[in-house]
Amino acid sequence: MNKNLLFRILFLAGALLALLGAGAPAKWGFFGHRRLNRLAVFTLPPGMIGFYKKHIEYLTEHAVDPDKRRYATRHEAPRHFLDLDRYGTFPFDHIPRRWAEACARFSDVYVVTPASDTLLLYGYEQVREVDGRWFWADTLADARNYWPAEGIDKKAYQAWFTQRILPQFYEEEWRTSCDSLKQVFGVDFPCSEVLAVDTFSVHGVLPYNLVQVQRRLTEAFRSGNLPVILRQSAELGHYIGDAHVPLHTTANYNGQLTGQLGIHAFWESRIPELFADQEYDYFVGPAVYIPDVEEYYWTIVFDSHRLVDSVLVIEKQLSLAFPPDKQYCYERTAGGNDPDPMQRIRSRLPGSHERDGRTAMAGNGQVYRQRLVHRMGGCRTTGSAPPQWRPGRSPDQQIDQRNGCGV
Repeated sequence: MNKNLLFRILFLAGALLALLGAGAPAKWGFFGHRRLNRLAVFTLPPGMIGFYKKHIEYLTEHAVDPDKRRYATRHEAPRHFLDLDRYGTFPFDHIPRRWAEACARFSDVYVVTPASDTLLLYGYEQVREVDGRWFWADTLADARNYWPAEGIDKKAYQAWFTQRILPQFYEEEWRTSCDSLKQVFGVDFPCSEVLAVDTFSVHGVLPYNLVQVQRRLTEAFRSGNLPVILRQSAELGHYIGDAHVPLHTTANYNGQLTGQLGIHAFWESRIPELFADQEYDYFVGPAVYIPDVEEYYWTIVFDSHRLVDSVLVIEKQLSLAFPPDKQYCYERTAGGNDPDPMQRIRSRLPGSHERDGRTAMAGNGQVYRQRLVHRMGGCRTTGSAPPQWRPGRSPDQQIDQRNGCGV
């Protein structure tokens, strides 16, 4: 029996407070994240496991903190997903892997003219790239008169965006003067102010956020800040779990575009709660060292996205085989519980397209190890193998050391 995809869903709960509705039990959406963080601790090598086991209850309970604050700030929700289908198809080479570059590439920039008109000067869909330069491709838009015939230098524009716009990222409006942008374009044009609009992060920033959270965890270890270490560790586990969810990589995240509303909670919450403790094999082996975590995060997201069609097809087959009142329930009959709809879905798992779902749990432990060992205290290695913990020292002692790697 193929259980890999169902197992991965156990650990991949995300954003279920909104999807389950106001009256749903809060524990439903939290089951997978808490289990992921708890079990990931046991994949760590000797020396590290002692520290994390001491704080395992914190890591378990706070695994769901990112979901709890989704509605406290507009910046939280995009950290849980990335709508890859907005950007075309594989291999997605045109998506910058660095957040600043991606934000510059996919955000809109407007010019406010002296007549108080607003003109789109830069937009992702209106600009094409040729040999490191960007050219205005929309022949019908008025902005074509603002663009030089030779285009603009891509790196110069990105540098302008990084210096002038990104520092305002958490502000309600992004505004700057015209002079600096005119220098990038190399021409003078009527302009009283420049406005930029975030049309990028609204489609998700999950892999970029993973890198940022991991950097914060690294700095916490370097400074020996235990509360931040625990908080960032718990939250990193949450986002890694989300990255393994196929429905966190598509604009059709809840089946709303294909008449499958509710599929998100069904796959991430209902199935694992029914089968996890009785059916799944939790053994994944020890955490391994990951030399390039940025590439690792993108690989997770891309691999998850490859399963989107399979998840939608399986659910559609189920909806045709069972009446609506039987599709998402665990029916109690005279002979006991009847999970036939769920069992039917398990028999149709796409074995030829799925990867080992347990990488969600293993991946959590692996990136913990990468952060603790490879860069703790500013230590850097010349090869792919991480430095070793000093024998006889606990992780707490390692963390308390302020002299490099604690050796």
